[in-house]
Amino acid sequence: MSCNPAVLRSVPLFALLDDDETAVLAAQVELKKFVARERIYKQGDAGGQAYVMLSGKVRVTTLDEDHQEVIVDEPAPGEFFGFASMLEQSPHFTNAIALEETSCLEVSRDDITVLLQRKPHAGMDLLTAQGRQFHAAHELVRTRATRNPNELIETESTFAERIADQVARFGGSWTFIISFGVVTIIYASINIALGGNAWDPYPFILLNLFLSMLAAIQAPVIMMSQNRQDTKDRLRGQLDFDVNRRAASDIQGLARKLNLLDEKIDDVSDLLRGRGAR
Repeated sequence: MSCNPAVLRSVPLFALLDDDETAVLAAQVELKKFVARERIYKQGDAGGQAYVMLSGKVRVTTLDEDHQEVIVDEPAPGEFFGFASMLEQSPHFTNAIALEETSCLEVSRDDITVLLQRKPHAGMDLLTAQGRQFHAAHELVRTRATRNPNELIETESTFAERIADQVARFGGSWTFIISFGVVTIIYASINIALGGNAWDPYPFILLNLFLSMLAAIQAPVIMMSQNRQDTKDRLRGQLDFDVNRRAASDIQGLARKLNLLDEKIDDVSDLLRGRGAR
């Protein structure tokens, strides 16, 4: 379906076009309508077209290494999505689906070329759109970085491991130290007061036996808890590595796209200078 020029004027990227240029671009782009839950494109589809939101609601998602769906963007009216794949002419790296009845402009690489030839300053609007996606990628990394290793490991811990953590936590507290000291003093005092009738007279051999048994049990329990703490530290390090790797990949991808845009703008500038020299 062809596009009404008035629709293009509502898009910030095309707001600088004059009437003639708007009419030329309107004849090239297409107005697409999608019903609720209709897929606009999926990951791996040819990226020959990008889309501009006009109305409705679209969700752009991808899958992380755990095969969990991650929301990349929910473009507002007037914003692009699928733009990088269109410029690179590469398959889409994301999925886009209409959450409700939605209207979009379908824009091709040739349409953008015509736009830059006629309005080179529109390239700054394209860079602004890329900048917003860059911030969205940073927000995605920040959100993924909030995964709590303690929560992840607790979901996989057994009942015995949780008991070991509780014992180690209590055994390393002032409550245990004070309680242990009080009980030992009371035990020794009672046996001294009973004299010859004491069940454990000095040097408190039965008490020493109990203390030895307590130490023999407590030591491996504390070691179990320490092993779980080591597991948490390894998991935390792995999560940090994953976040850093995702951030590096996003930055490299964005730099590549910005360089591509810069080259296209330079080509358009050379073309315009050549026309002016004539």
